[in-house]
Amino acid sequence: MTGPGPLNPARAAASQQAADLRARGRVRRRACTANLDPELRITSADPDFYHQFGRSPSDVCGRSLYELLHPSAPTVFGRHFTRLTERRCNRFAERMVGLKGENGETPFSGELVGIAVHQSDDRLSGIVVMVQPDEEAGEPAATEPLKHRKAILSKLDALVLEGVASGASTVQLASRLYLSRQGVEYHVGLMLRTLKAPNRAALVARAHSMGMLTVGHWPPRVLPEFVK
Repeated sequence: MTGPGPLNPARAAASQQAADLRARGRVRRRACTANLDPELRITSADPDFYHQFGRSPSDVCGRSLYELLHPSAPTVFGRHFTRLTERRCNRFAERMVGLKGENGETPFSGELVGIAVHQSDDRLSGIVVMVQPDEEAGEPAATEPLKHRKAILSKLDALVLEGVASGASTVQLASRLYLSRQGVEYHVGLMLRTLKAPNRAALVARAHSMGMLTVGHWPPRVLPEFVK
């Protein structure tokens, strides 16, 4: 880990737990790790973390983790970090969309694991996060969709995807788009098969990794070049 200050024993134990997860094969790709303080500011990270986000240690340390993630991250991760803080759980795993580069111009999808670090008096002293990217930025599989964008969604598909990406439920989408719940599920199912995603969270992550959704804009919008 690079950054200010050595690891305390509890944080070292959490870091070891993250390493154990990698060793047991739960992480399909090379993972990178960072330490957060209770306010979710990054205090240190390993070199792979800086590389994954395309930033230097001086640019990352002291920043909120949310500054490196898609604008929807507080909505998605807020409840998880609250549960860690309140000791209702010690660990969580959630799909994420990270932003690589100084301006966050290159989104990538993956999984983020959070592990609580508690002091001897049970107070939260920090959180270890492990980022597991689906595809390494720069690999052909990750960059090809961005170079060869195709109109693969109907206008209605795009509206459904925008709703799913903003966290809308099936009932909310049905009301908003004047569809039945079965109609919403039908369009979601079509996109799951088209983008080869197993569930809605993976669908949104895949859409971001392909550059289909706007970055830095909320609610997210499907870019016109992907709409038939």
